[in-house]
Amino acid sequence: MNILIQNGRVMDPASGFDHTADVAVADGHIVAMVKGDEKLPANFKAEQSIDAKGCIVAPGLVDLQVRLREPGHEHEGMLASELTAAVAGGVTSLVCPPDTDPVLDEPGLIEMLKFRAEKLHCARVFPLGALTRGLKGEVLTEMSDLTDAGCVGFSQAEVPLENTQVLQRALQYASTFGYTVWLRPQDMHLGKGVAASGPLATRLGLSGVPVAAETIALHAIFALMRATRARVHLCRISSAEGVALVRAAKQEGLAVTADVSINSLHLSDHDIGYFDSRARVTPVLRQQRDRDALRAALADGTLDALVSDHTPIDNDGKALPFAEAESGATGLELLLSLSLKWAQDSKVSVLRALDVLTAQPAKVLGKVQGHSTSLGQLHVGGVADIVVFDPAAEWQVTPDALHSQGKHTPFAFDMTGMVLPARVKATLVAGRIAYRLA
Repeated sequence: MNILIQNGRVMDPASGFDHTADVAVADGHIVAMVKGDEKLPANFKAEQSIDAKGCIVAPGLVDLQVRLREPGHEHEGMLASELTAAVAGGVTSLVCPPDTDPVLDEPGLIEMLKFRAEKLHCARVFPLGALTRGLKGEVLTEMSDLTDAGCVGFSQAEVPLENTQVLQRALQYASTFGYTVWLRPQDMHLGKGVAASGPLATRLGLSGVPVAAETIALHAIFALMRATRARVHLCRISSAEGVALVRAAKQEGLAVTADVSINSLHLSDHDIGYFDSRARVTPVLRQQRDRDALRAALADGTLDALVSDHTPIDNDGKALPFAEAESGATGLELLLSLSLKWAQDSKVSVLRALDVLTAQPAKVLGKVQGHSTSLGQLHVGGVADIVVFDPAAEWQVTPDALHSQGKHTPFAFDMTGMVLPARVKATLVAGRIAYRLA
């Protein structure tokens, strides 16, 4: 279908394009981006139009951390519900970790997941394969076969590797074939608590996770990267000290990228309040100085991408004492709004706020299945993954406002919720309208 998006402010962080323009889409691709007195191609005839006056037209968002909950945890989330939530939030491409049930450690499981996702015609799904069989940290998976099946990298998800020799061998193998290993830096023994170590955790009687749990793991990862020359993406850095180590590693020239979650970017341990299980997330919410360091690092490029860390949890999983509640929060539909809120609070440009959601995470993904020059970008000839949103509109985060099967987030309360900027009006995936605000 030929679609014309008219009168919007078209912003493409990858190229710096920022003009009022019309975007013409045909056969799933962008065929023209015209501004001022420029003319559309003579052979283009719109079959459908979207009035984007007062709106921003941007590349579809690329989210590097999304749990879809299927297979194995369908009571908390289904592919249909979570991919619907993705496009409602402007997310057109997402990466899912391998900690499903069964674990994504066999090519057939990867192929089935991708097939079922593609049948829904929503967001693109890029799976991470398990780094070790069953995520048990003992035997490496067949990375080559998993890559052929569609994996974009390899991860242990939330299961730290106790055996450093296994990690070394994994990085050696990945380096040889050019694969990226995705790791969340967390020491296995120090990271077993439920809140950030500090006065608040002590006062509430909660077991703590010290900053050293992150920094010790980072030191080990960087030492092995120097030895193997592997490429590593660090998932959800959570501390000021962690930021400093990532900054030094980049200055050293290590092939490392890193992201931060919307929870760590906006919240601190004080948001736990009186044992509010909605604030039970991973990594744990740290002190305000850590939050401020993460905000600054995202602004200056030390951290490459902002992720939703979307983890839908059902009522039974959260209706428990804080320390026993299941860790995680829904986030897909909040990602864009919370990025723009960060930009407002930190006096960062809208272009940079979109950059950490589009072009930069696309660079982390690299060349994936024929979309290497299209993901996270708007350009003539590129795949038409597009989000149209009203930056002036505000919406209140309440459970009823969310499409996700998971309704629990620290940004929503029982009866009210945080008021956030920006409302998605339409999302296009490969030139097809996957979501349109009623």
